[in-house]
Amino acid sequence: MQTQKQVVDALMKPEAYEKDTGQIELVQTHISYVFLTENFVYKVKKAVNFGFLDFGTLEKRRAFCETELQLNRRLCGDMYIEVAPINKSATSGEIKIKGEGEPVEYTLKMKHIPQEKIMTKLLEEDKVDEKLIDNIAKIIAEFHAKAETNEKISQIGSLETVKVNWKENFEQTQNVKDKTISKNDFELIQKKVNDFMKNNEALFEKRFKEGKVKDCHGDIHSGNIFVADRVYIFDAIEFNERFRYSDVAADMSFLAMDLDFKGRSDLSDFFVKKYVEYSGDTELLKLLAFYKCYRAYVRGKVVGFRLSDPNIEDREKQAAIKEAQAYLKLAAAYAEKL
Repeated sequence: MQTQKQVVDALMKPEAYEKDTGQIELVQTHISYVFLTENFVYKVKKAVNFGFLDFGTLEKRRAFCETELQLNRRLCGDMYIEVAPINKSATSGEIKIKGEGEPVEYTLKMKHIPQEKIMTKLLEEDKVDEKLIDNIAKIIAEFHAKAETNEKISQIGSLETVKVNWKENFEQTQNVKDKTISKNDFELIQKKVNDFMKNNEALFEKRFKEGKVKDCHGDIHSGNIFVADRVYIFDAIEFNERFRYSDVAADMSFLAMDLDFKGRSDLSDFFVKKYVEYSGDTELLKLLAFYKCYRAYVRGKVVGFRLSDPNIEDREKQAAIKEAQAYLKLAAAYAEKL
């Protein structure tokens, strides 16, 4: 961790980079340090281990950087450039990307696309229309048609894993009952979801056998879509195959849920309609409410994690409670339809 602090301090200075940086801005997530420079973005994985995600060693961080590069080139091509070592000189102690000495960290280098091009912002500004949604539906349907599937992917993405993921969701929200989710909604969702999985085993099995479980993106929502010179759907999940190997219905449901959450059910319905047209997968409509419920629940759960984060101020925690409540209310509304 001490070395990571040195790396972060070094990357706030222009001399740590290969080219002129302009102003350097640091953005942090719970798993990454992201350095924004004028033309490029450099992402460094935090040395953390959450069980479902393990970046605990330098070798693991390097390997996951490589995996992230390869996965995201499927939908982003030229946006993801390379994995580069961050070296520390044995003589001067200088820390520099592709510098002298041993690698002490690795970074994923990407093209910098301005934040105002992010789809979430465009939705807020009412700049998302049916033409764009149609294009996105086509891109995702074509991506799913080409996505890899094999016995391992199918096994990991089977109904058994879906059950494990739901069990984990319920366990990880036990401590926020009556904070972010009412006891009634918790019990309603749990019953409806478990009944749905039990009553639809044949449907899950059929899709599993027909190769509908694929190496998907895992995190398709408006915060991971840039609309620039083309549409970039970025930040695929690299750290856990259990969250990425899934039914294509689970993958596309995330964006459908996200549009509902942002008050654009009209665009959500249009997206689903166009995706079904492009993919020919009418059967996924039987699973749509189930997977939308799953996506809304996971979002509510993850936002709720902020409540136990010691680095977050009370004001932010109050905002997190409201956001988590809204997601989990939406999950309950989907559950009602099951």
